[in-house]
Amino acid sequence: MMINKRLINLVPQAQKHIILSVFHQWLGMLCNVLIMSLVGIIISNLIHQRIDNQLISIYFIFIFLAVLIRFFSIKQSGKQSFQASVYVKRILREKVYTKLLKLGSGYTKKISTAELVQLSVEGVEQLESYFSSYLPQLLYVVVAPITLFVIVSFISLEVAIILFLCVPLIPIAIIFVQKFAKKLLSKYWGAYTELGDSFLENLQGITTLKIYMDDEYKHNQMNVQAEYFRKITMKVLSMQLNSIIVMDIIAYGGAGLGIAMGTWQYFQGNINFIGCFIIIMISADFFLPMRLLGSFFHIAMNGMASCEKIFNFLDIADHVVAKQTTSVTHGVVLENISYSYDNQRQVLSDVNLVFEKNQFVSIIGQSGCGKSTIAGIIMGIHRNYKGSITLSGKEVSQINEFDIMKNITLIGATGYLFKGTIKDNLLMGKPNATDQELWDVLDKVSLNLFIQENGGLSMDVQERGVNLSGGQGQRLSLARAILHDSQIYIFDEATSNIDNESENIMITLMHQLAKTKTIILISHRLANVVDSDNIYVMANGTLVGNGQHDELVVNNSVYMNLWDTQQQLEHYVGGNVK
Repeated sequence: MMINKRLINLVPQAQKHIILSVFHQWLGMLCNVLIMSLVGIIISNLIHQRIDNQLISIYFIFIFLAVLIRFFSIKQSGKQSFQASVYVKRILREKVYTKLLKLGSGYTKKISTAELVQLSVEGVEQLESYFSSYLPQLLYVVVAPITLFVIVSFISLEVAIILFLCVPLIPIAIIFVQKFAKKLLSKYWGAYTELGDSFLENLQGITTLKIYMDDEYKHNQMNVQAEYFRKITMKVLSMQLNSIIVMDIIAYGGAGLGIAMGTWQYFQGNINFIGCFIIIMISADFFLPMRLLGSFFHIAMNGMASCEKIFNFLDIADHVVAKQTTSVTHGVVLENISYSYDNQRQVLSDVNLVFEKNQFVSIIGQSGCGKSTIAGIIMGIHRNYKGSITLSGKEVSQINEFDIMKNITLIGATGYLFKGTIKDNLLMGKPNATDQELWDVLDKVSLNLFIQENGGLSMDVQERGVNLSGGQGQRLSLARAILHDSQIYIFDEATSNIDNESENIMITLMHQLAKTKTIILISHRLANVVDSDNIYVMANGTLVGNGQHDELVVNNSVYMNLWDTQQQLEHYVGGNVK
């Protein structure tokens, strides 16, 4: 009943703790039967006036010891369940984290960030309850009724059979409810993740929504999603409440039937007072374990729903054929590269590029020609390409992501800066860097004076670097990249949203880096690429030429038209071409 073998085998350490939890529950139940038996004996002696103070004292001592053992057993059962849940949380989150590392930076093509967070947090929490509550109780409901049947059968076999036969009515009711609940729980989780996706996306884009005054529309849209989620949640709760009512009727009705049969057997003279008292006191114990299992039913359903989503994530193909390590001794070579995002619209077609070591190479072309896609393929973000990409003679798809990130650094249009200090952000590039190294690299990007005047390396950096100008933030990102000291640097429109001063500083630094590194500059602004060692010209996903600026401006029509257009725009003053 709702047991996933793969899930249980995934966390074998938890199995021992579940078994121990069940054992302590069973021991506590035996103590309860012993207590009821001793109380029945004492009451019987009082009724028949067979009072022996010494004997009664002994009975009370045994009752006290049984209560202590029961207390210890209940406590140990909870402790073992907690230990099982600890293993589950740790192992499952390790599995999700390891899978995320295998998928690499391109994981968002397979799963949204919001859904991944929900799986790692809420999804794992649901499975924690599944292991700590549902599974131990599931095993206990098998052991408890059988044990009680054996005990009661010594008193009255007829009563034992009736009580035992009524117990399966509860799981039958659960199975009946499960048919309706499974589809409902699937809708619940779908609505939950969809609402989480919308919330995260709108929160990240709140500034844009405010600028375009579109926040009210998104607000109303989220209200609709939230209302749908509320209705689904209420249906789930209603289903759970109705199932509990049905189980209560069966449980307490069965216990009442057992009590009635025991009382009738007593008045018929088939059992004595002590036997009747024991039946009355433990009849409910036949059903309460199964009744409690029924209350954990929604936990199991949520656990199975989240389990399915977690396994769907873990089953995503890794796209890692091998895990070779490499060090860069040569550049990057792309041969006959073709790529499509949706297997319909071709983004790149038979592109051949060579980026030699110690060279400054640029890729230019109009927006949408495939420039940034090339950067994503080299970085391993886009993996389903056709053709060959080699890094120092080794196929990129055969190299593990750690070595790709170690040897290649990508600087985009907006480098992400984390909340903390200047030093915190820089040390991401080189964790063991000295303060002097940090000041040296800040000097290279002309930020040292500004930072000295504003608190030094301890200067606060707000989330996304919003307390820095665009140029300052981008130069700080460049300083961090220089500290990383990789052999290949890809600048993907890194100077597109900054002031002229910052742009000139960054271009100058790129040329200095090119003396010892491979520099790949992707830019729409041709003024930045004129001094490149080689310029690749892209158009509509194909390579239409390459060479140096002086050659291309004469021999390549695409480059020539882009150059002439940009020169006219840059010299446009007061409505006239200057």
